[in-house]
This record gives sequence, structure tokens and C-alpha cells, in this order.
Amino acid sequence: MTVNSGATAWRGTLTEKLLAFGHRNWIVVADAAYPLQSRPGIETVVSGSGHIEVLEAIVAGLRSARHIRPRIYADREFGFVTEPDAPGVNDFRQQLETALAGFDRMLMPHEELIGRLDDAARTYNVFIIKTTLLVPYTTIFFELDCGYWNDAAERRLRDAMSAGVSG
Repeated sequence: MTVNSGATAWRGTLTEKLLAFGHRNWIVVADAAYPLQSRPGIETVVSGSGHIEVLEAIVAGLRSARHIRPRIYADREFGFVTEPDAPGVNDFRQQLETALAGFDRMLMPHEELIGRLDDAARTYNVFIIKTTLLVPYTTIFFELDCGYWNDAAERRLRDAMSAGVSG
């Protein structure tokens, strides 16, 4: 589904998604040329807004959400994009570092990330916000995880279950 929500309406949709989404949902901030994926679980909104503006709104929402936390992925290719080939990429890199300060990013090939979204959308919802950015490989992928449960707690739970030990 695609909605051309304009420069501000996407914010309301984002707020709704942040409240409704939980672990295994995804939120994606994409550049202007990102493909429209056809799987029914993927909703795409054309924001008409800048990439950093959208990223900052998502980060602010995630910082205030207690029920979810992000695993952030970025395109591995982005590290190899040069200013002569993509004017503005160096400025964007600096803005990106500021916008995502305090968060780790994992790098993966772009096609692999798109495939992960497609797989996730078979069962879970994915929300993509397209921006006006005209720099390649700048998509940022937020895979949501539980905010009040962490990987270490999950491992302890699974170990206890394997050992037959209950709380």
C-alpha cells in the first residue's frame, strides 16, 4: 500500500505505528529511489520530507517508547559512495552520525536487507517512509525488538527451559 501523505501527515502515521508495533516489526527510512515492495505486509508512505527530519522523528519516538527498542541496519554499500558520484554524501554522513548518536548500526548488503523485509512481512508489518533524499544506499532499517526484555534475559529463559528449571 502506498500513501502520499505529504510533509506532515506521515508523523501521525508514525506515532500510530510506534504505539502499535512490537518486536519483529520494522520501520524503514528510505531515499527517493527506494523500490515499492509488493508484499501486503509492507506499507509505504511518501513523506515529502527530508531524510534527517524523518530519522530524527523516529529516533525521538523510539527513545520515548518503553515497549520497543531498535536494532539498526544500514546499507554496507553506503561506506563506498563518494562525493564525486553522489554530491552531498559527505554532508549527509555527518548529519546521519548526529541523528543516530548513541545507537549502534549493523552493516549489510542492500539486497539482503530488502530480502529480510520481504521475509518479515510474511508475518509482521513493515512501515517504510520514503524521503526526498537523492543519495544512494542511505536507507536506514529499524528492526524492532522488545524494550523491556533483552537478549541476555532471553538466553537465560531458554537455558532454564532446556534444563527444565522454572521460575
